[in-house]
Amino acid sequence: MENLRQDFIQAMSRAAATVSVVTTDGPGGRAGVTVSAMTSVSADGDAPTLVVCVNRSASAAKPILTNGCFATNVLEAGQQSLADRFAGRTGVDGAERFEGVDFDTLVTGAPLLRGLAGFDCEVQAVDLIGTHHVIIGAVRAVRVAEDGTPLIYGMRSYLRAAPA
Repeated sequence: MENLRQDFIQAMSRAAATVSVVTTDGPGGRAGVTVSAMTSVSADGDAPTLVVCVNRSASAAKPILTNGCFATNVLEAGQQSLADRFAGRTGVDGAERFEGVDFDTLVTGAPLLRGLAGFDCEVQAVDLIGTHHVIIGAVRAVRVAEDGTPLIYGMRSYLRAAPA
C-alpha cells in the first residue's frame, strides 16, 4: 500500500494545476490557504458551481466551514510570494496572512485578492474524504483581470503557462 501512495504522489506531481488562494471571513474568522485542487463543477443551474479541496488540518478549514463562504482567487504568474504566504511557507498564519495584501469583498464578504480571476462563493456542500474537505461552492460573483498569465504548479514547483 505504501508503494501505491508514493506512486500516486509522484504521478500527481505531473498533473499541473493553477494555483489559487481560498479565503474566507465571517464569524469563524478571516483565513486563507493556497490550493491547487480547484475546478469548475458546472456553469448551469441556479448558480455556477466550483469545487475546492482543503486539508482538514489547514488553519483555514474550520473558518471556511463556519463562515459558509469562501473566495477562490486564481493567482497570476508573478504572485509566487503570495502563494507561499498562504501556503504557510513564510511562518505567517491565520489572519496575519492578509497584512499588507490588497483585497476587496463582493457578495459574501470573503476576501477577494488581486489576481487573475476571483470567484465569490457560498458553501453548498461539504464532504470529508480522507484528509481533505471537498467543498462545493455556488458562485455568487466573479471578477476577471483584463490580462495576465496563470501561476501553475507542477513537478513540485511553480511554472508559467506558455502557448504550445
